[in-house]
Formats: sequence, structure tokens, C-alpha cells
Amino acid sequence: MYCCLYISRKIWTKRGEYDGRPADYCFLLLFNWICCVIIGIIGEFPYLMDPMVLSILYVWCQLNKDAIVNFWFGTQFKAMYLPWVLFAFNLIISGGGMMELFGILVGHLYVFLKFKYPQELGGPELLNTPKFLESYFPPQRGGWRWIGATSTQRPQAPVRNTFGGHNWGQGHVLGQ
Repeated sequence: MYCCLYISRKIWTKRGEYDGRPADYCFLLLFNWICCVIIGIIGEFPYLMDPMVLSILYVWCQLNKDAIVNFWFGTQFKAMYLPWVLFAFNLIISGGGMMELFGILVGHLYVFLKFKYPQELGGPELLNTPKFLESYFPPQRGGWRWIGATSTQRPQAPVRNTFGGHNWGQGHVLGQ
């Protein structure tokens, strides 16, 4: 699941559909996870990582259809074909592909209910982020923050030694 969160957070940077809206992004992950668990129970799949990753990837690919992606050996194509290329590649390599196909179906269900049905077909919005998620994950300004991001302001605290020992000075940052 951590891999899915890391991959999916990295791939949203192109369009920024969920940038600054962590509640909506969490709802996307929860919806896809619940659908993958239901399919896993019905299909008796022991592992659900592949469908989860492919469902998130499918959503990104549909939101960024015209982005050019790279695959093995320098192959380039539009992002909207990437889930199907991964499905065909796994079908050829391992003879499987059912997990990827179910991930694509879950992703397509989310895209259809969230974007296509209300916007293109004029139907009601069936997938809205619940209010309790918005209270846990309020909207952010300025996008994601992660480990390694430097803040613009540093608190100015008085220099004092709180342990009663020698004041060793400010020190120097390595690499500068």
C-alpha cells in the first residue's frame, strides 16, 4: 500500500487534479481500495497490489491523456494507452493479466462516476468526498509537502544551551 501511495502521489504532479485537496485524494484511494477488496473477495485473489496500482494509474492516465510516457527500450506513446500496454505486457510475460484488468476496471469505474457521467453525460454527481474526510484532511494551499522540502521561514530562537553544558556554536551545514 505504501508503494501505491508513493507512486500515486508522484504521478499527480502533471495535471494537479488533487493538488492541495488531500480529502479528495484520500477518497479516491478509499473508493479504489474498497472496490479492489470487493473484487478480491469475489475473485478469491490473495494479493490486491496490482489492481490498486493499476486503478490509480488508470485515473491519472485518463486525466492526462495527451502526456507522452516512456516504456521499455525507449518506446513512447500517449498516457491513455499505458494501462493497456502494462496489461498486454503482463499477459505476454506471465500469461496472467487478470489482476491488471480488474485494476483497469476499478479505475474506469471511478473515472466514469466522478468525471464522465456528471460532466459529459449530464448526470448527477455520484461520487462526492464525504465531509468527515474534509474535516480530517482540510484543503491546503501550495500543494503537497513531503520529507526534504525546505520551509521558507525558520524560527529565530535565542541561542542558549538547555542542557547546561558547553555552547558548541551554530555549526555548519554539510556540503556548503
